[in-house]
Amino acid sequence: MPENATEVTAAGIARLAGVGRAAVSNWRRRYADFPQPVGGTGTSPSFALAEVEQWLRDQGKLAEVPLRERVWQAVAGHPAGAGRALIHVGCALLLVRDRPTAWLELAAAPDERMAALLPQAMEHVLTARLGPAADGVHRAGAPEPTGVHTAGAQEPGDDHAAGSPDSARVHTASAPESARGHTPTAQDLLPSVPLLRAAAELAAGIGAGQAFEFLLGRQLDANPRQYTLTPPQLAELMVDLAEPPKDADRAAREQPVRSVLDPAAGTGALLRAVGGPAALYAQEADPALAALTALRLALAAEGPGRAAEGPRRPADGAHRAAPGPTVRTGDTLRADAFPELAADTVLCHPPFNERNWGHDELPYDPRWEYGLPARTESELAWVQHVLARLRDGGTAVVLMPPAAASRRSGRRIRAGLLRRGALRAVIALPAGAAPPYGIPLHLWILCKPEPGVRPAADLLLADTSDLSGPAPDASAGPGRPPGGKAAGGKTPGGGRERFDWPAVRSAVLDAWRDRADVEGVSRVVPVIELLDDDVDLAPARHLPRPASGGGASGLGEVRERLTETLRLTTGLVPPAASPAEPAHRPLTTVGELARAGALFLHSGTAVPGSTAAPVLTEHDVLTGAAPTALPPTGQEAPGGAAADDPVLLEPGDVVVPVLGGGTAARVVDAATAGAALGRNLQLLRPDPAAVDPWFLAGFLRGTANHRQASSYASTAARLDARRLQLPRMPLAEQQRYGERFRELAAFEDALRTAGRLGGQLVQGMYDGLTDGTVTPG
Repeated sequence: MPENATEVTAAGIARLAGVGRAAVSNWRRRYADFPQPVGGTGTSPSFALAEVEQWLRDQGKLAEVPLRERVWQAVAGHPAGAGRALIHVGCALLLVRDRPTAWLELAAAPDERMAALLPQAMEHVLTARLGPAADGVHRAGAPEPTGVHTAGAQEPGDDHAAGSPDSARVHTASAPESARGHTPTAQDLLPSVPLLRAAAELAAGIGAGQAFEFLLGRQLDANPRQYTLTPPQLAELMVDLAEPPKDADRAAREQPVRSVLDPAAGTGALLRAVGGPAALYAQEADPALAALTALRLALAAEGPGRAAEGPRRPADGAHRAAPGPTVRTGDTLRADAFPELAADTVLCHPPFNERNWGHDELPYDPRWEYGLPARTESELAWVQHVLARLRDGGTAVVLMPPAAASRRSGRRIRAGLLRRGALRAVIALPAGAAPPYGIPLHLWILCKPEPGVRPAADLLLADTSDLSGPAPDASAGPGRPPGGKAAGGKTPGGGRERFDWPAVRSAVLDAWRDRADVEGVSRVVPVIELLDDDVDLAPARHLPRPASGGGASGLGEVRERLTETLRLTTGLVPPAASPAEPAHRPLTTVGELARAGALFLHSGTAVPGSTAAPVLTEHDVLTGAAPTALPPTGQEAPGGAAADDPVLLEPGDVVVPVLGGGTAARVVDAATAGAALGRNLQLLRPDPAAVDPWFLAGFLRGTANHRQASSYASTAARLDARRLQLPRMPLAEQQRYGERFRELAAFEDALRTAGRLGGQLVQGMYDGLTDGTVTPG
């Protein structure tokens, strides 16, 4: 294998071939000519990408590797690490976008000559976008420790990068430094030249910014435990909450440039969501991550050049073009990079539950206007830092853990924030809004008090935690797909895939802008009511949730629907079973039928919001719900798969989940047709002249069939649909079985609907009897 050749893991091979990792393991066992590992470990080997591609082509398992896939594999297998490769790619993409003619001239040279000429060209665009490099300053080209040492100083994607469970920070108070770094040298760039050429080719098709977003997104998806991510929808919501009112009398180009700071920038998601002219400031403790953030923001910016920068807005309020992003590396609480900044807006998703945040080193820090935070209250230290970096009257939005609103160790600081009018709203989000996804996080909206202005006398408390996403409609009748929401808007078993961001966004923005009392959603609470011994600001404590079933007045309607559903369910009860001896029928497998052309197999990749079409998710199949319909958000499926055309459902398709070990299969009807196939689902598209879809779905649900076709090598069972078995029968006999299976499916839908309505009625009665709105007589 050539030196520095790109390597790929078993997961990467599976993505290339469009199969599961279990299939790759099978190929390694079954085929003696499968490429041998060239690196990695015994449990996670890596293979030469070129050898793997050739083997897949020889086996007819790969026609052509998409360009985006080849570029990503080159990044992932880079000899210097994926993080360094991304930095090289980002520098090159800036050159491609800002100086396309210079890039074309460089690309025409041989690799060694191109590597020798690239540093000077990159220095030009980096200086124009991110400012000049200072001597000795560590910046984007070559991440090195900066004196503020963290586990994150390693390359992003390293097994011990920042945020991993084993990482342990060792902080110093060294001065923060620029994230731009020295331009990569020719020696650094030589192994990356083929990658840079491929990245430029990708950028020619989708744009330099989008190319970098795709590659960075893949890196983040491949290492989810190593980063604290802010979903783009949440970032946009936080930006909108902090957005100052637009001056209707001014054209958009005449709006003043506002300054926006993110003191815990991470991957730069919050600042990237900022629209309009803005001077962006960011600080991040991890040097390599700070470098990637600087490149990401520079590639997202419009227009060449860099305006003169300064920590404050011009005193005369003159309008000017937005400067390039200013990104610094360093520990924000110990070594603030912008001590003189008075920003218009601060957006922050701080690290949670940090004990070693600087409590012992910073007891007399002037930022603690509202009190020295306890060692366990790192989030309140970030809140006070945010307020210290705002101009008078400026707005900040901070993502907080729910415990910060009620822990007794923070009650004195919370009381101070209320008395001074600095805290203006606490908004509870549904679980799944951001990691950790199982916790309903809070948004704190803060405003720096203005001298001479009377503090606000109230606090907005809002709770959107019930808006977790579309859920099955309890009123849906038997035999047809439900499509509304269950009681209270809760999604049984829902998760971040089914998160209804448009509903949450609308509810949060309406609550903030209207500042009105809305039953069960928001309440404007006088500060005096909150200044008790606990100073508990959790919205759930002050906003009792609405009773199930719409309160006492709605229970009658729920009962009527339940009665009607039970009546219909009785008519669908299957007839008594006719016992018979176990049948010994000739069998075939789904894989054999696929090879014979009697059906086709497809794997799902779409997630809700990644495509204009509704998406049939694993949850929808398991609960009988309608496909999840969310407006497109630009979200990619994990690994970027959503950029490819999604598989659209057709009537008669059979869909089965591949994870979990349960028995489920769904036949697509006219109401579901046109939806996109979600991830973790397998689609079987039978030829109706050879295989009846209901016959197929029914036999796929057999318990013994599922067991023999599933693997149990990990904590969750995984179904290999090709191993599922079917009896060989004439089409007429298939249709006879299929009709019975169709009746069973209708009965199952009716039972599911009755169960939802029954649960809604029971909980509504409990709520009514306990709160006095329903009498026992």
